[in-house]
Amino acid sequence: MISIDSLPGVNLEEHIKGIIRKAAEKVLAMENNENCELSIFLTDDEEIHRLNKIYRNVDRPTDVLAFAMREGSDNLNYEVLGDVVISMPTAKRQSIAYGHSLELEIALLVAHGVLHLLGYDHEKKDDLVIMEKKQKEVVRSVIIEQNNSLGFIEG
Repeated sequence: MISIDSLPGVNLEEHIKGIIRKAAEKVLAMENNENCELSIFLTDDEEIHRLNKIYRNVDRPTDVLAFAMREGSDNLNYEVLGDVVISMPTAKRQSIAYGHSLELEIALLVAHGVLHLLGYDHEKKDDLVIMEKKQKEVVRSVIIEQNNSLGFIEG
């Protein structure tokens, strides 16, 4: 089960919820962890800054945080993976800076956060390569699916 929520005042449009759900489901399917529970929370820069300072001792906002609940455990039939927190203002700024859509940025951040919940750590070189590959695969799949549902033809 994937729950999606937002801080009051953070606009959570239905199509963004759909992107979030699809990106999370794709990662879980790739990792054979479909029977997991996770929460995705959209917030603002102030709240993610506060969380980053409390839990990582980093005194600045960030784009995504992952709070894992299953560290060290093997795949189970059902488990609570944890929480992914995404700053919408940061996601919007990054999408503009990188010259791509907000939808693509959200899919990337969701994939990144869920991969962290599953035990990947981009500080490790091998994991970094794997994470980048999986993130690209998820984003490509979700964005192509979204474009096709809007009537665009992949080309």
